[in-house]
Amino acid sequence: MKSLSRAALPLLLILVVVASFAYLQLEAKALFSHDGLRQMASYASGFLDPDLSPAHLRAIGLGALETLAMSAMGTLLAAVLGLLLALPASGRFGLVAKGASRLLLNALRAIPELVWAALMVLAAGLGPNAGTLALALHTAGVLGRLFAEALENTPTAPADALRLSGSGRISAFCYGTLPMLWPQLMAYTLYRWENNIRMASVLGFVGAGGLGQMLYMSLSLFQEAQASTIITAMLLMVLAVDALSGWARMRWVRG
Repeated sequence: MKSLSRAALPLLLILVVVASFAYLQLEAKALFSHDGLRQMASYASGFLDPDLSPAHLRAIGLGALETLAMSAMGTLLAAVLGLLLALPASGRFGLVAKGASRLLLNALRAIPELVWAALMVLAAGLGPNAGTLALALHTAGVLGRLFAEALENTPTAPADALRLSGSGRISAFCYGTLPMLWPQLMAYTLYRWENNIRMASVLGFVGAGGLGQMLYMSLSLFQEAQASTIITAMLLMVLAVDALSGWARMRWVRG
């Protein structure tokens, strides 16, 4: 009986995979046929010879700067908005404000960045403005939730002592709560900035500017050499930002 129960789960997974292939009607024979493999190899070989012309590299540099600016501005706006929403979401202004702010944070976080970008393209037009707003709105929902949980777990004794000595609510928060909370806020913000760098490179597929829009245009025109250079630039930019973020966490958070 035990051996039968152990074999039931693998058999069920196999049946699910087979049913998925049958439902999706994937033509595996055409995909792995001689002509299919030859066409895939021909298309992939175009990526092995990247375009390193000065004009293309200059355009990639401008696109990379645009992507970095989008991610940085989007993350900064999200951190400010998330902190403003985190204060009532942590229960510091009553239950009604807590419920309303948490509902707003859930709504911002539930809509993916690509959907926000598509909406912002309709509202603000094509370009980096739409990408910046899309990153800011979604990331505000994520950071607001994280900031609210950090505020709930922060001891209130220093702020309470400042208020008993005559300080106002804002002064007590800035000098009693924020110094203890600052390392967590910085760690969360830097982590989301790393994610936004990657996402900013993708938002261009819906017309939100940056390297993503250049990659979409190159792939649409079957310009494999230009697309290969853009993908390499994306990889190098992400690695550089990861290294910079790691150094910033060591310097500002753990230090």
